[in-house]
Amino acid sequence: MPRYLSQHTLACLTRQGAEELARRVHAAKQVTARRVLVNMQEGKMLVEFDAPGREEIEKWFAAEKFHFDWLLRIEFETSDGTLKAIT
Repeated sequence: MPRYLSQHTLACLTRQGAEELARRVHAAKQVTARRVLVNMQEGKMLVEFDAPGREEIEKWFAAEKFHFDWLLRIEFETSDGTLKAIT
């Protein structure tokens, strides 16, 4: 399944608010959250998703009223220096 990385701005959220938002992301059924990374100091959140396609993830964001700054499909990854396709 395609993998995506999204960035979100957390305007004035507390740690508890960010945690609740992360729970919402992990509870999604149309897309699957792999990881949620949060920087409270800069007010940013990165989310790694598996989703059938970009359209489906954008529809999920819209239905959840979850604004995103950018959305990027990840094609390759590496853990040892060798690029491997994400399928």
